[in-house]
Amino acid sequence: MSKNRVIVYVDGFNLYFGMVEAGIENSKWLNIKSLIDSYLTYNQELVEIKYFTSRITNQPSKQKRQTTYLEALETTGVNIIYGLYKAKEVECKNCGHNWAISNEKQTDVNIATHLLVDAFNDKYDTAILISGDSDLVPPVKAVHNQFSCKAVSVFFPPERHNITVAGAAKGSQIIGKKKIKDHQFPSSVTKKDGFILKKPESW
Repeated sequence: MSKNRVIVYVDGFNLYFGMVEAGIENSKWLNIKSLIDSYLTYNQELVEIKYFTSRITNQPSKQKRQTTYLEALETTGVNIIYGLYKAKEVECKNCGHNWAISNEKQTDVNIATHLLVDAFNDKYDTAILISGDSDLVPPVKAVHNQFSCKAVSVFFPPERHNITVAGAAKGSQIIGKKKIKDHQFPSSVTKKDGFILKKPESW
């Protein structure tokens, strides 16, 4: 009997800010592969984990921490898909001062595209979506409408539960704080080339 093929789609910023808002200490060094493995059942086979994010710009310390973390994820076989991180100029109407606010772009579109294309190419039986973004409801519904034998299940990051998203999925649950704490990388992670990645001292 063939196993149920699983692909995981991770909304990186949605997961990150959910953990931050939940106030989970020492949570940002999360080993997503280990976390997912803890949820899989005996009749499921993990095909791929796709992590969707954007490169932080104009903030060197944050850029360095993000790069270290993304490289740690890649040591476990996670596939990183990048969107854009754009700066938008904002002006204060009271004082006239201008400053730049960075916004992440394309992540929801990238997730939707991969979710649908992978379904069309019959790459999974079950898709696990880690996000609480309601913009992803249409592609989730589209998968179910077009591919009745496939299922999209949503794993909500902490503080990101969304009734609309849960209603569109064929299953949902909240990733608990204990799960996140139990599936952290060790303080040092070795890449294939022997380079040792160190957990950032501060975030």
